[in-house]
This record gives sequence, C-alpha cells and structure tokens, in this order.
Amino acid sequence: MEIIRLPALSDNYIFLLYDSQTNNAAVIDPADHQPVLHKLEQLQADLVAIFNTHHHHDHIGANQKLIQKFPHLKVYGGTEDKGRIPGQQVFLQEGDRVEFAERSAQVFFVPGHTRAHIAYYFPPITPDETGELFCGDTIFAGGCGRLFEGTPAQMVDSLCKLRNLPDNTRVWCAHEYTLNNLRFALTIDSQNPELQKRFARVTAMRQRQEATIPSLLGLEKQTNPFLRWDSSSLQLIAKTTDPIKTFATIRGMKDKF
Repeated sequence: MEIIRLPALSDNYIFLLYDSQTNNAAVIDPADHQPVLHKLEQLQADLVAIFNTHHHHDHIGANQKLIQKFPHLKVYGGTEDKGRIPGQQVFLQEGDRVEFAERSAQVFFVPGHTRAHIAYYFPPITPDETGELFCGDTIFAGGCGRLFEGTPAQMVDSLCKLRNLPDNTRVWCAHEYTLNNLRFALTIDSQNPELQKRFARVTAMRQRQEATIPSLLGLEKQTNPFLRWDSSSLQLIAKTTDPIKTFATIRGMKDKF
C-alpha cells in the first residue's frame, strides 16, 4: 500500500492509498476532486473507496464529484455522521475494520473536534515497519483540533486512545499547521529540548516549502502539548494536576494564540 500525499485548498492534505497489485486506489478526506482525479489519471487507477474521518466540508468536499466519476466506489464514515457525509454507504463504529490492499485498518471513535470523528489505523505488517494513522483533525503535528462539537473530556479520551499506539506510527493528519502549532507549544513548554530541536527542524523545512506530514507518534508524545496533559511542567502552567482541566486550559490558550 503506497500512500500519496496530495496538497489541497490552502493547507489541507488529501491522502491517496494506492495498491499497485490491483491498480485500485482509496482516498482519505478528499477536500478537492481535482488533485485526486489528476493523480488517478497519472496512475491509471480505479478509485474504489472514500474513507472520511468527519463531516467538515474541507474533508468531504469532493465526495460527490468522485462518486460521479466512479459510481461503484464505497463511501465510509462514522455512524454518528449519518446524514452529514455525502454518499455515505458504510457506517463505522469503534473497533470496526476496513480493508484495502490486503491491509486491515482498525477504526477508532475519537469525538472532540466533532461529535462523530473517527480515525483509521493500519498496523505495521512487520515489527520493523511503521503503522499508519489517518486521524483527520484529531491530532495535528504539534497540536490537536479545536473542540467544535465535543468536550475536553471526550478529546482527552480520544487522544489517549491514539497516544497508546506504538511510537513508530506515522501520523497522517489533514493540515499543514505544524509550524504555528510548535510556536504555540514553545510558549508553554520552552524548556523541552526535543521541542526546541523540532521547532528548528520544522522552521527549516517550511522555509524550503517541504511538507511536515507525516509525523511520528513517538515525536508527538515528546513535543505535542495536547498529548502531554500529564507533564508536570504543563500542569504547572495549568495550575492543576487534573488531566482534563490541564488539557482544557492549554486548548483554551491555543484558541486565543
């Protein structure tokens, strides 16, 4: 399974999964149909599935046009998003699995950003390989999604599920927000040496207009403040040791950053 990152809109990423054995493709969160159709034409591939993480327009905007072009494809999304994802045929819950390219992905129910958000995790085939996490707007590189429909308690529970995955999991999040996220992280976690190194590296990458996605989950655990609610330094900033209150305080600070 090859993963092809397609930039879209101002800062979105669409992810095209490609199986060279069958010449089939699947797409995750297609914001815009044009880059998807262009890549499919280059590959001469057949689109067989759309995997949506949530209903926001910059994640489902191309569904209808892709269905028109490939009427046989299946559209997957969370059960709680019923009626909000165009063309949805498969309604997924926590623990369900989806198949592509002889790989099986586990579905996580991760509300917080929205009430219905899901994520897809393809475990590694061998211990030396990376797992692949498609988490929409739940985890960002250096950040997490705003709480539009969910609560801090829901988001901490959701992030905890994803944080428990192996460190060598690649995090394919849907936006290029990394540099701004790390700028914020440094305002509350400035003494974190791994964060300092990451900020310097990402700054140089963005100056070269390089994508910072995918990230590695192990690095997120070290540098992403929204996965570090149990860090004593961040609890000091939040003036509480309660995980949910710590997270909520930091999220509120980011909202105003």
